[in-house]
Amino acid sequence: MIPAVQPFPEAFAQRYREAGYWRGETFPALLRRQAEARGEAIAVVDGERRWSYRELARRAEAHAAGFAALGLRPGERVLVQLGNVAEFLSVVFGLFRAGLVPVFALPAHRHAEIVHLARRAEAAAYIASDFYGGFDYRPLARQLRSAAPTVREVVIVGEAEEFLALEACVGEPDGLPGDPDPASVAFMQISGGSTGLPKLIPRTHDDYIYSFRGSNAICGVTAASVYLVALPAAHNFPMSSPGYMGTLHAGGRVVMAPAPSPETAFPLIAREGVTITGLVPPLALLWIDAAATRRDALASLEVLLVGGAKLIPEVARRIGPALGCRLQQVFGMAEGLVNYTRHDDPEAVILTTQGRPISPHDEVLIVDDADRPVAAGTPGHLLARGPYTIRAYHNDPEANRRAFTADGFYRTGDIVRLAAGGSIEVLGRANDQINRAGEKVSAEEVENHLLAHPDVFDAAVVSVPDDRLGERSCAFVIAREREPKPAALRRFLRERGIAFFKIPDEIVLVPAFETTGVGKVSRKALRARLRQDYLARQKDPVT
Repeated sequence: MIPAVQPFPEAFAQRYREAGYWRGETFPALLRRQAEARGEAIAVVDGERRWSYRELARRAEAHAAGFAALGLRPGERVLVQLGNVAEFLSVVFGLFRAGLVPVFALPAHRHAEIVHLARRAEAAAYIASDFYGGFDYRPLARQLRSAAPTVREVVIVGEAEEFLALEACVGEPDGLPGDPDPASVAFMQISGGSTGLPKLIPRTHDDYIYSFRGSNAICGVTAASVYLVALPAAHNFPMSSPGYMGTLHAGGRVVMAPAPSPETAFPLIAREGVTITGLVPPLALLWIDAAATRRDALASLEVLLVGGAKLIPEVARRIGPALGCRLQQVFGMAEGLVNYTRHDDPEAVILTTQGRPISPHDEVLIVDDADRPVAAGTPGHLLARGPYTIRAYHNDPEANRRAFTADGFYRTGDIVRLAAGGSIEVLGRANDQINRAGEKVSAEEVENHLLAHPDVFDAAVVSVPDDRLGERSCAFVIAREREPKPAALRRFLRERGIAFFKIPDEIVLVPAFETTGVGKVSRKALRARLRQDYLARQKDPVT
């Protein structure tokens, strides 16, 4: 098994320790401390279930013992695919306590992504729900076991059928390992990926706990805070910005929302007195419209963080008046760097920029195509290095060569400019990743799936602006002799087991693509030309 590591150079690690960012805290110690300090205070709410800090810690210990009894050994990886349920927290903290490394998959992932993640992580086990969001994960578990031979165990939350039920995966904590090294990898998140399937992002106890502890200070999270997990819990945004991890670190209450829609979220906000939550821009728009008739349900809401995609100023201006709360923009990535507007920033900064980094030791460079620094106010590529920004992906040397400079800066792939006062304004992506309502879609990955269809000669997938989603995907397809129907192509993609959000929103059949004289074409240039032509036709349909 390839070891999971995050190679911070020792000189930098020492600097971050001396600055007080890395304090040697671990996730097992975090929950143990709060169970002792907060006791019967409610830690997590899921429907009618209300678990105290002591109960959450007890369940995590029992699950840790159960995982150890299965023969799972400290350092092994476990693929976790759970929705916004209380068990997400008891499972994840149970894995931490057993010295195991969770690998977070999204509920929307299907066969293609799950098998890839299990193989890349060399996962020893898979934990999923029986049903979530109308999907049965048990057939997916069967497929995974046959496709990923390292997966020895499958644990199911709910009706387990031939698998092990989570409620039976318990034991006595005697013999569990001590707390892990704070510099060790605590878990792996996934990167949206611009050139294919997701990459694995190893995060350490030290670096990740600092990221949400620093977020708490900026966002004002305390033991009195009530955080609504509206977005999928496996996402970095609701996990740490400041997220449920930040809320638990502060001793507050986490409320799980099974869906982010106003119909589901507004009653939870009213019932639980939610004070803070995070949304992507399309959901913020839905909440703004819904609040026109249900504003009273949001009386407790103090702060709405909006991130995951660019928030246009016209929408930003509507949030405060419509929802009756403060807007806080957040721009970050699972690889590390996180920026926030501050509550005391001028209104213009809050409405038009994506804020400033968490840490004084966050190093931000904005460079041209040749990695030369650009003048202030000039757009350029964003590079980052700091106490919670990774230095390498897991088990992916080619991605590491592309994504990191020789001196350890992460190439974020974002085009930004530095506004007056040091705030960052995000202008777009340098690559062909599509940001659909906060979900990252690799154009190349979807193209590869389309090209597997027997009637598709070539395909190019581009992003186009969308008022509701921020961006939607449009696939341009050249057919072979028989022209496939768009509905048939979408069905084909579903049958190939890719996440629903990756299926193109629009499919346009075209006779040919422009190529060079030798029949070759840059995919990047092709996508840019197709996007330009598409937008021109939308603006002037006659032409």
